[in-house]
Amino acid sequence: MYLFQRIEEMTIEYQDARSVIAEFLLNEKAHLYQYTMDEVAHLTYTSKPTLVRFAKGLGFHGWKDFMRSLIEEVKYLESHETTIDVNFPFHENNSYKEIIDHVSRLQIESIMDTTHLIKEEMLELAVMRLEKAKNIVIFGMKPNSYFAEGLRWKFLSIGVSMQIAPYGEFGMIARTLTKNDCAILISYSGNNKDKDPMAQIEMLKRQEVPVIAMTSEGKNYIQENIDCIFAISSNERLYSKISSFATEQSLLFIFNVIFSCYFKKNYHENLVYKIENSKILESQRTANSKKIEEI
Repeated sequence: MYLFQRIEEMTIEYQDARSVIAEFLLNEKAHLYQYTMDEVAHLTYTSKPTLVRFAKGLGFHGWKDFMRSLIEEVKYLESHETTIDVNFPFHENNSYKEIIDHVSRLQIESIMDTTHLIKEEMLELAVMRLEKAKNIVIFGMKPNSYFAEGLRWKFLSIGVSMQIAPYGEFGMIARTLTKNDCAILISYSGNNKDKDPMAQIEMLKRQEVPVIAMTSEGKNYIQENIDCIFAISSNERLYSKISSFATEQSLLFIFNVIFSCYFKKNYHENLVYKIENSKILESQRTANSKKIEEI
């Protein structure tokens, strides 16, 4: 989770000076290098000690340490900026043709960004854990649990059963898992250890359950506690956006890559199972297009 996303969380979680400071930093992030500590305190109607407490609340030694990291992050994000605004890829005056172009470019750029974030050693570890698992359970809040349905369906098509834990049953299901199973955790922010699915991490660790996680880049609770991580392309703001277009595309791409690498391990057997099973289950389906008609 990027620092600016943690700051954005503070605008929602608090209704005091922390929220005011956070709003100022988000609105002025492109010009932060121009402000002294005294100027920030004056413009936010706070004080220098309050700014220091704000920085320490985010895990920094002081204000200067915090500002140095935030400015470096802003520079990094600007150098990796997409050609389309990930939060507002279109506006009310855009034509349908422009919206088609903007959304398609945004999704393509999200996939390309995710491609550079996926590490081969993490793929190897994830595939190994899935192969060894007797039970595989996915823990994620909506809409992530909806997206995970596609992954569950793909694995089911080659004879591998996955369960998506229903909200309200995360704790009960987590307690049933052992070192012979595998848990998949999905959380974009990944930061609040008291909220699901992060709240299940300690339980899963105590029971030595192998875990695979998908979360945003940067420092967060999941990144610090799980050893098999897939980073979701995470330039979006947490709240101020039209929709999670880029995040959704990034997550679906990660799912497809994991499934493909798992499929590849026993390519011939999985292909035979998939085709034969499809023939049996979809025998009543007919194609109107010659392009998709089976010969």
